[in-house]
Amino acid sequence: MLSIPSSRSSPKDVSRLKRAFLIAFIFTTLLWVIEILKYVFGIETFKFGVHPQNLTGLIGVITAPLIHGSFEHLISNTPALLILGTILIYGYPRSCWIVLSTVWLIAELGVWFTARPVYHFGASGLTYGFMAFIFIIGILRRDRLAITLSLLVFFLYGTMIWGMFPHQPGVSFETHLWGGGLGAMCAVLLRNYDPTPLPKRYSWEDEDEDDPYIGDAWNDVDNKIENNEKAE
Repeated sequence: MLSIPSSRSSPKDVSRLKRAFLIAFIFTTLLWVIEILKYVFGIETFKFGVHPQNLTGLIGVITAPLIHGSFEHLISNTPALLILGTILIYGYPRSCWIVLSTVWLIAELGVWFTARPVYHFGASGLTYGFMAFIFIIGILRRDRLAITLSLLVFFLYGTMIWGMFPHQPGVSFETHLWGGGLGAMCAVLLRNYDPTPLPKRYSWEDEDEDDPYIGDAWNDVDNKIENNEKAE
């Protein structure tokens, strides 16, 4: 017989999950709108990326995650933005905005100080930051929800770690490295910022340790054995 949780997903949990997905979806849609407008009007957006050690390139600290080099570039980032963004907002509603602003602004500023003197742009820094945060904080918190989300992210995107090392020309591993590093740092600093969810109880936990019917049956057997031994 299957044991079904006595406290199933509440309407509040479902509503929170829908809200998290909606926010991630709206942001991803914005990126697609920007890319479509760029394509339709022939706008060169690469100048809105981060260009290290260049004062005009500082604008990319704000705008770089919003632009992509091509539709293929955006397509590669879209699933991760939707999934990791939803998980981050759903699992850590208080920390998510700190993580987002840290990975967005400080990571891009770090790229400006340390990266190669070319334009760096794209939302992959955000995905690396989200992935690192969710995975590391699950190890640190160890509550059921955090562990579940951590394992989910590991199995889906664990191989992303290789993108933090220089391995492919034209890919900003510096953005990945800064995003992932700051995501991990946020996990350490914010590990207790969101309240630990109450543990779910299962139906079998609410039952008595001893089934009264079975207990009485065994008592009857014990009594019969004892009476037989006395009769002998």
